[in-house]
This record gives sequence, C-alpha cells and structure tokens, in this order.
Amino acid sequence: MAALLLGHLGWILLGRGPGGRWRALMDLAGTPTRMVSGRLEAWRDHRRQRLDTYKAAVAEATRLRAQVAAFQAERDALAPRLVEADEAIRLLGLKKLLPLSFTPARVIASTRRAPFGGLFLDLGSDGGLQPDQGVICPEGVVGRLWEVGPTQASLLPLDAYNASTGVMLARSRATGVLQGLGPGKAALRYIGSQEGVQVGEPVYTSGLDRIFPRGLLVGYVSSVRPRDVELQVEVSLAAPLDRVNLVLILPPRPQLELPPPAQPKPTEKPKVRKGAP
Repeated sequence: MAALLLGHLGWILLGRGPGGRWRALMDLAGTPTRMVSGRLEAWRDHRRQRLDTYKAAVAEATRLRAQVAAFQAERDALAPRLVEADEAIRLLGLKKLLPLSFTPARVIASTRRAPFGGLFLDLGSDGGLQPDQGVICPEGVVGRLWEVGPTQASLLPLDAYNASTGVMLARSRATGVLQGLGPGKAALRYIGSQEGVQVGEPVYTSGLDRIFPRGLLVGYVSSVRPRDVELQVEVSLAAPLDRVNLVLILPPRPQLELPPPAQPKPTEKPKVRKGAP
C-alpha cells in the first residue's frame, strides 16, 4: 500500500515525461557543485598568476641587487681616484695663485699616530728635494721635510711634538712660534698677554723661519687663556693631515712675502656722445 502511494505521488510530480524532470532535478542538484568547482578553478588560476608574478619579482630583485653591488664595488674602487683627482685640481688652482716654483709629491705612508711620527713622500733627493723645505696643500700648511733619501722623504707635520713654525696672527699681526700638540692641534707661543687674541682668528706663516713665505694659512685660534707673561693660545690646523694625499713642496728659502694676486682690470664704460638719445 505504501509503495502504491509513493508511486502515485511520483507520477503526479513527474508527469508523463519523467526523464526530463529527472534531468532538471539532477542539473539543479549539480549547480552548487559546478559553482564550487568554477570558483576553485578561478582561485587556482589566480594563485598561479600571483606565483608567476612573485617569481618574476624575485628574479628582478636579484638582478637589481647584483647590479647595485657591482655599482657599489665600482664606486669603492674609483673613490680614491676621485679624491686624488679633486686634490690635484685644487693643487693646480693653488699653484696658479702662488708665484712660486712647486714640486708635487704623493703621500705614500703615515705614522702620525706614533710618538714623533710623520708622513712619507714618494720623492727624494733624486727629485731635487732637501731637508727643511716647506710642504703645503690646498687647505693650508702641512709641515716641512725632515729627512730626505734618494727616492723618498719624511715629512714633519705641524702637529708633531718636535715641530716649530714661525707664525703671526691675522688681526694684530703679532708674531710667535707654533709648536705641535698632537693630532690636529698646536700651541702658539710667545704671544704677550697684552695682545687681543680672539677665538676663530686666522693664523698665518710669518716668513721669519725662511721655510715658508709670509701669508700662508696655518689654522685658526681654538682657545685663549691668560697666563703670567704670555697668552696660552691653542690652534686648530687647517690642513687635513689625516686625509692629505697630494702635496706641493716649496722651493728652498722662498721669498719672504708673496705678492698679492693681480686684480682684474676694470672694464671701460662706453662713452656717450652729447646729444645722443
């Protein structure tokens, strides 16, 4: 009886074309599966595209890192040459300003941090050098030649403890002796307590030691303290002794004072004729 009722109910629902209705029901039942399958396939395609994009980005980043590393290595290799080229350009400018015959030299070693240390140059007596020639760089005075060999020479910098140089103050023109105090510093001796010395005042060579001509920049006053008879004056040197690579060597016993550079001639104004508009 139950089977008869179920069959009758199925006949009423399905009608005379049960095959089409069954297919419609099966299509309806398979719709969620097809939607899920389509979504899954689209997600896989999107994931595959993102993975390909990520791999391409990683490859590009690796290539760029290698290129940047190559550029940095090239820059590091060229940096000393660029610094030396810049120093050479400034030395040429200094050589044009000072009417003296200079001898260029290269600093090949430094022992400044050692007690009574100095700098070593790649030129010696074979190049015409002799002791007590002055040495300068574009920023200022470096020191003097100490010992000269056939192919090399040692340089006594201004900040060496056993270095002394005749100097003068820019404002008062008071003269004294500069004595080294260690890396980058020196003391100005024999300046009377009545002299008015200001911090930041330039200090120049006086020319009295006959090693340097008068007027070359030595440094700047960094501190002034009064004492009994003379002032205690400290000077910060202008020349970067830790970084200097190229120097100019002055001739022996140069002239006492350098003449000032020639002033440019003023341009003549065009004459205006009377009655001209």
